[in-house]
Amino acid sequence: MPHCREFAVFSVIKENQKRVIELSELLFEEMNNDREVLISQSILRKTDNAEEICWQLVWLNEEVVEENNKNWSNFPSSAELESLVGERLYYGHFLVI
Repeated sequence: MPHCREFAVFSVIKENQKRVIELSELLFEEMNNDREVLISQSILRKTDNAEEICWQLVWLNEEVVEENNKNWSNFPSSAELESLVGERLYYGHFLVI
């Protein structure tokens, strides 16, 4: 199965950005705890809007994305992360064609 790529863009006020980045990195570790499902991950800040943060994730495959979505609330960092993130501006998964 091919890798699945995820792009997620969030609004995060400047006061929360440091903690959101820390929690994002913790969350990625939690997701990979039982087995490596994330092949790579990047956290980016938009060049023309410092209050937009993007995750670019490469997942093992589409199946593990679905598994992780079902387990989202079980990850220890997810609740605090969600409380600090403003609007979810974009979220999507893509496969190479």
